[in-house]
Amino acid sequence: MASIFTRLIQGEIPSYKIAENEGFFAFLDINPIAKGHTLVVPKQEIDYIYDLDDDTLAALHLYGKKVAGAIRKAFPCERISVIVAGFEVPHAHVHLIPSNTMADLDFRNKLQFTPKEFAEIASQIQAHL
Repeated sequence: MASIFTRLIQGEIPSYKIAENEGFFAFLDINPIAKGHTLVVPKQEIDYIYDLDDDTLAALHLYGKKVAGAIRKAFPCERISVIVAGFEVPHAHVHLIPSNTMADLDFRNKLQFTPKEFAEIASQIQAHL
């Protein structure tokens, strides 16, 4: 059975897409801990990030760097934190989170946005790609 991320990539489930290319898909986290919290996933469905081949792993981070730059322009912050946890969805991914302090990275503090707000956040990031 396809992971929820594969289903998002294939358009079976709606998402707030930020960007995609032939190998990767970036979209807003539906349970964000910061405005602009984005996930970047390889289109290849592999559970554990370090099971990706070296070229794909490197390309994931380079693609994430491009997306992170757009997030930072849209939502100025000290840095875009990169977190790899990989426990909630069995599909390799990185979290890109606008942050100013370590306290901003508490996954227990989920933000709530309306669909209109999510669409606006995505649009603000896309404007900087």
